[in-house]
Amino acid sequence: MMFDLPDSKTLYAALLARDEAYEGRAYVGVSSTGIFCRLTCPARKPKFENCHFFATPGACIEAGFRACKRCTPLAAAAREDPMVQRLLTALDKRPAYRWGEADLVAMGLDPSTVRRSFRRHFGMTFLDMARQRRLREGFTTLKAGEPVIAAQIEAGFDSPSAFRAAFARLTGLAPGSFRSDALLLADWIDTPLGAMIAVSCAHRLHLLEFADRKALPREMARLQASQPGGIGFGRPAPTDQVAEELRLYFSGKSAHFKTPLALHGTAFQRAVWTYLQGIPAGETRSYSQIATDLGRPSATRAVARANGANQLAVVVPCHRVLSADGSLTGYGGGLWRKQRLIEIEAQLARSRGTAA
Repeated sequence: MMFDLPDSKTLYAALLARDEAYEGRAYVGVSSTGIFCRLTCPARKPKFENCHFFATPGACIEAGFRACKRCTPLAAAAREDPMVQRLLTALDKRPAYRWGEADLVAMGLDPSTVRRSFRRHFGMTFLDMARQRRLREGFTTLKAGEPVIAAQIEAGFDSPSAFRAAFARLTGLAPGSFRSDALLLADWIDTPLGAMIAVSCAHRLHLLEFADRKALPREMARLQASQPGGIGFGRPAPTDQVAEELRLYFSGKSAHFKTPLALHGTAFQRAVWTYLQGIPAGETRSYSQIATDLGRPSATRAVARANGANQLAVVVPCHRVLSADGSLTGYGGGLWRKQRLIEIEAQLARSRGTAA
């Protein structure tokens, strides 16, 4: 059963105490190992700054973490439900297979029952879990310069059209539309809060979004349409730079982003985004406060729209904007990420204060 997670410090205390009250209700992803665990895991406890807490195993998987082999966080649900155990075992045996509802029927299972069970236990469906495992392989293969058919096979898709459709849902572009001579190049950056897609030219970063953001396909398609040379695969200097800056950020060492940015928007949107970059890490603002500071006190809604149109997550810190009453609101990457980003920056601010 899903429930609202308490703050990270409370969950970290529960992790240290191996508190069984959170069994099946909260999980921890450890950025230093890439593994997620139950809070009762007997393994050596990680540092607080390396811990990222989630309500479901599915959220851990979507954020890029692998299940711990010691506490087997997927096994609790499997023991409770033989059907889940059977499907997890089948997935482990055939991780590259393109699973579909017909396969479930052939196993004597009802697809709707499977869907409900996996959502209840993991926060995602069985087919979503299998698809998540495959698409990353296809992206990596395309980036290496291999043809679409090779990426399709590597990702475990039997049908070229199915692979193209799944890839387009992730990126907004068909795999064949990525060009080898493009000036804008896309790459994948792993972070403790999930994979991000970065698009850069040789001089500036144009897009940085979490891979599961619903607006990403639309943003990618719009970016491609605005560039005569289209988009290809690769890692120019700005992507390398922001990947290193993100590493320092998530390790709690620095919140300074100096990667040159390309801000694609209206003059007002660019003014809002520039303002956001001036908010110190560890501080927040409200939409109305930003509107007032920009000399447009009646433009609160326009500020909110500009905030939502930002396509440079983290480096243009739209997560530092809260509602007037101080509550979390309106973050395309998910409110759980917004909360964690604010916690990371609060810790960075406290560290600066201690150092001073």
